[in-house]
Amino acid sequence: MKYEEKLSKMIQVETVSVRGELNLPKFIKFQELLKELFPNVFKTMEFKTFDGAMLLRWKAKNPKADPILFMSHQDVVEATGEWKYPPFSGQIAEGKIWGRGTVDTKGSLFCIFQSLEELIEEGYEPNVDVYIASSNTEEVAGDGAPKIVKYLSDNNVHLQFLIDEGGMIKSEPLKGAKGRFAMIGTLEKGTCNFKFIAKGKGGHASVPGKNTPLVRLGQFMASVEKDDPFKAKLNDTTIEMFRRLGPSIKGPLGFVLRHAKGLSPLLNKVLPKVNPLATAMIKTTMAFTTCSGSNGLNVLPETAYVTGNSRVIHHQDADETYRIISERAKQFDIDTEIIYSSTACPVVDYKGKEFKLIENTIKEIFPGVIPSPYAMTGGTDARFFSPVTENAIRFAPLEIDEQQYKSIHALNENINIDVLPKGVEFYKAIVKKM
Repeated sequence: MKYEEKLSKMIQVETVSVRGELNLPKFIKFQELLKELFPNVFKTMEFKTFDGAMLLRWKAKNPKADPILFMSHQDVVEATGEWKYPPFSGQIAEGKIWGRGTVDTKGSLFCIFQSLEELIEEGYEPNVDVYIASSNTEEVAGDGAPKIVKYLSDNNVHLQFLIDEGGMIKSEPLKGAKGRFAMIGTLEKGTCNFKFIAKGKGGHASVPGKNTPLVRLGQFMASVEKDDPFKAKLNDTTIEMFRRLGPSIKGPLGFVLRHAKGLSPLLNKVLPKVNPLATAMIKTTMAFTTCSGSNGLNVLPETAYVTGNSRVIHHQDADETYRIISERAKQFDIDTEIIYSSTACPVVDYKGKEFKLIENTIKEIFPGVIPSPYAMTGGTDARFFSPVTENAIRFAPLEIDEQQYKSIHALNENINIDVLPKGVEFYKAIVKKM
């Protein structure tokens, strides 16, 4: 069966995860399909499930070092709106496979399984244990990955490194950067969800009074947007990314990025004003996401609230983030509650041998592509694995264009057929280098 046909079948099994719902039957169905598509893997590797989350182990006869782990989640987000091709059809057309999950992240999951399927068929014997982990709750920040981590930790498994979703191969990852770049996530921010609550007397809307709960919430949100309370600070990962991308950017910007380390004070002030993506890489962010007031069009709420999603950078941790934002909220007589809080993940050393292994493999498999570390602005399952590894590397070896990047969690998600072979080759090469 051709690569694209296998991935198409994987897309056709709908695996949308819903917060608070396990939906185990759909993931069992998906795993039964994987057993059909990759028989050598399931005959050879130990297979365990944790309420739908998968862990497979290819045991080395005489392991020479700690194991490695490849990750990619099974679950996908919902697919609404008018698609060019039905989102769970796995349509093969125009040189692409179409459907929800092709990029995020069944495409890389296919490459992982296919690579080990081929190695087993070739009679290859690994020098270290090789694990595959695939949660069914990544998109809803569920407990699939933590259950896998608990099992590994309870069994005293320490990983040399893991490779999860994260950056990919893309042209112009930063505006003006000409060329093809492999963006390797080495830093992942923490997450805090807050609830900001304003109280008042309520009453009839015909006599509204001043400083009602909704007005104060609006003033508070406008204040945070206009006068951002969080501090921008260039980190080593972003400085190195600028150094590597800088030579591809013409003019003054290229010069500044190439010399980012010496110009950090200037960039800390300028970047937040001109580049939202770069800003998110160097500071804690706050996005206001949901709200509630009264249930009546002519009723003033006694209590109103908004929620905020904050992505927490390393130099201002979750506790400091709470302190900063709650102090700002108090200025508007607003209380702050913590809904959820997680700290930023350990940073992978881009000078370390684990990163160098990934970097050199990219150069071999993808000639002309420039590898670079970068700071992840989103979240992945890799954040849960710090108890079992110091090297959670976030990179999927697939090349995508701007439309495909924007299709993640949006309409018309698709991936080119011709990028799959090199994705498979990448994982095979990593195993053989152990």
